[in-house]
Amino acid sequence: MRIVIAGGHGQIALRLERLLAARGDEAVGVIRNPDQVEDLRAAGAEPVVLDLESASVEEVAQVLQGADAAVFAAGAGPDSGSARKETVDRGAAVLFADAAERAGVRRYVVVSSMGADPDHRGDEVFDAYLRAKGAADAYVRSRSSTLDWTILRPGMLTNDAGTGEVLLTASTGRGPVPRDDVAAALLELLETPATAGLTLELISGNVPVSVAVKDIAGN
Repeated sequence: MRIVIAGGHGQIALRLERLLAARGDEAVGVIRNPDQVEDLRAAGAEPVVLDLESASVEEVAQVLQGADAAVFAAGAGPDSGSARKETVDRGAAVLFADAAERAGVRRYVVVSSMGADPDHRGDEVFDAYLRAKGAADAYVRSRSSTLDWTILRPGMLTNDAGTGEVLLTASTGRGPVPRDDVAAALLELLETPATAGLTLELISGNVPVSVAVKDIAGN
């Protein structure tokens, strides 16, 4: 498979790229900073330098042409202000979805956030982030006629070694989850088209990732 990942230098994206490369799939990472090119190559991914805050739908669609799936894993980052939550966490996600449609890429997986809600209240930067992610998720859900989308909302992300065991349901409650296990769940979701149309929460648990994804797909 050829998988194009927005936010290709993110911690989850790099882990996913390594997993894809290890099994012989083609991972393409879209990055803004050319200094990150070698990091992506080291992860086994093909780097594409393109700023999703300024690119056109046509430019992004060219990158997505011929892909089997698109993964939106970009984010403005914890040190950014409210304005970039809007331009990256919402705007770039909408752009990437529009470009996937333009390129005819139906499978579209989003790394969102637990608590994302376009109507979330509050004036802090994190509140703006949850509103932006919620608005992006709502937009993606509205494209069901053209995108086979799945939205994954992990709990508190950690850099602990993955256990390979998770809780994956529509509502898990709060909890931590290693980035390793988020990447493993994304890989399984990409392989499981029956999860299209689902918004899922993910935290650490006691069910192997592959089983958790198969279980949720069968419900």
